[in-house]
Amino acid sequence: MLKKCIAECLGTCVLVVFGCGTAAAIGCDVSGGYVATALTFGLVIVAMAYSIGNISGCHINPAVSLAMLISGKLSVSDFIYYIVSQFAGGIIGALILKIFASSGAIDAGLGSNGLYNGNVGLSILIEIILTFVFVLAILGVTSRDAFSNVAGLVIGLTLTLVHLLGIYFTGTSVNPARSLGPAIFAGGDALSSVWVFIVAPLIGAALAALCYKFLDTDK
Repeated sequence: MLKKCIAECLGTCVLVVFGCGTAAAIGCDVSGGYVATALTFGLVIVAMAYSIGNISGCHINPAVSLAMLISGKLSVSDFIYYIVSQFAGGIIGALILKIFASSGAIDAGLGSNGLYNGNVGLSILIEIILTFVFVLAILGVTSRDAFSNVAGLVIGLTLTLVHLLGIYFTGTSVNPARSLGPAIFAGGDALSSVWVFIVAPLIGAALAALCYKFLDTDK
């Protein structure tokens, strides 16, 4: 379990440093920035899936771990260990970005999420939908051993997909750990609204897990 926790912490840290770091470095106010940021998040997942996936399963996302808990693939105790490690990794990654920002290398927002037009309800709905699609793809591609060779690629491409749409609206969270770390160091509106990007992905993941359990049964 210690090795799994270290792997989850490391993977989440890398996701924040490279994904949020790219958003903070090049900005997401133009189409090129959208694509580059979306691809970076997806590529990080691919890289981590094939490096730590055999150790911890490469959840690096509390929403994914919740879906695995609901699906019976993770025990309650392991779930707690996983999410603590993931949040720790997200905070460490954001701290690294804070150091970059202090030198003027990247934007002080650290790639944090934001409400769409200040609308809490719509932002929650968007994040639930994005997370639902992302987690449903994860559950599907990890449900059969035959898909194991391409699982990391499929998950990475799906994360890219949801970012391509979601960046415009909320910056795309679908991952509470990815959102909390940058919000802590960015402060301001990012921190005051971060609860949306913790709660909504968890709801979306839970719905995806329940939906998949219903679809993937003979009863």
